[in-house]
Amino acid sequence: MQRIFNPTDEGLLAGKLLHLALPVRWSFVGQEGRATETACTYDIFSNGARLVGSRDVNVGDLLTLERGRNKAICQVVWAAAPDSVLRGQFTVQCVEHRTPWDDELRQMEEQYQPVALDGARFGSRTANRIDGNRRRRPRFHVDGQAQLMEGVQHFAGEVHQLSECGARIFTSETLRPGTNFRLVLTVLDINLALKAQVKYIAGKAGMGVEFQEIRRGDRPLLNYVLSNLKMNRVEDFVPVEVVHEPLAASAR
Repeated sequence: MQRIFNPTDEGLLAGKLLHLALPVRWSFVGQEGRATETACTYDIFSNGARLVGSRDVNVGDLLTLERGRNKAICQVVWAAAPDSVLRGQFTVQCVEHRTPWDDELRQMEEQYQPVALDGARFGSRTANRIDGNRRRRPRFHVDGQAQLMEGVQHFAGEVHQLSECGARIFTSETLRPGTNFRLVLTVLDINLALKAQVKYIAGKAGMGVEFQEIRRGDRPLLNYVLSNLKMNRVEDFVPVEVVHEPLAASAR
């Protein structure tokens, strides 16, 4: 049976995997302009991609990939067997410090979209009606890292629980309930960028945060992470100490 390529096998997955379909042109190095082929990306990694096309390639082939005016030389690191159901798929690793889809990745880094639940945006009337259901969303134990950015403050923490609409984060510094901030979570070697709000303080170092917006393209990654954490579901929660009085952000 043909094994589907796993980018971690070749060290291609450096924290981010995007399921993004982009048309590209390619040709064998040295034959540019003579025999240009077309292909479409399935997944994009930080320095490579899995593509599908109509022409067979072999592992080790050097290709010139083009998208618009962007061009990069890449090497084929995996190709499906010609007689398999994955025929036409192949994975490339860019040998230079750029990719043909740098512009798309840069735009996605800058764009966020609302975190939706059951088709409703948080903060809307519809979302408020299902607020109780949101609180009962499955939460999972996780061992991950967090980077928090609020104004000029940048500090690190750990994420111990994660759901599709929030997280429990432990840090050396706490923010006031109601504070909005930017958040980057690293879980299962995948980075997720979000905009979040502190909902409550648990003890001296814990914060319950609710996701407000997620970086464009990261929602499938969040779903992927949650699907891999199903065995670590939090069944029963130990009561936490919720601090209601305003807390000044540390070191202001």
